[in-house]
Amino acid sequence: MKKILFLLVLVTFLSCVSDDDARRNPFLVDVSFQAILNTDLPQFSSLNFANNSVIVRSDGIRGFVVYHVGNDQFFAYELSDPNHSPNSCSTMTVSGITATCGCPDDNNAYNIVTGEHNTDSEKFPMKAYRATRNGNRVIVSN
Repeated sequence: MKKILFLLVLVTFLSCVSDDDARRNPFLVDVSFQAILNTDLPQFSSLNFANNSVIVRSDGIRGFVVYHVGNDQFFAYELSDPNHSPNSCSTMTVSGITATCGCPDDNNAYNIVTGEHNTDSEKFPMKAYRATRNGNRVIVSN
């Protein structure tokens, strides 16, 4: 009886851990940073209005994009393509709500509102960062 109980506990534990490990991105490392974007400054003022985004290249791996959904809800994502190691072409560009990889042979494109790949749900999503509003500042961190 003890062996059966032990096996049930072990199987339950392993099934919970495996989902997280399976989705862990092997290409992008975790970087520690905190960026404070003052929305009173011209370069960040568009974040005062819904459906606008700002790109910051100074933090993260290859920079990040912040998107203001509305009602003080913000999403921030890494701009290094999550489906291959950072290299000379992996920095993504943003047009509207689509982030596109610059590598010529992969055609990777992602939605900056959801972070998901536009056509292939099996690919890694964009690496998400925390984004919160505090007064006239948007704070992005990992």
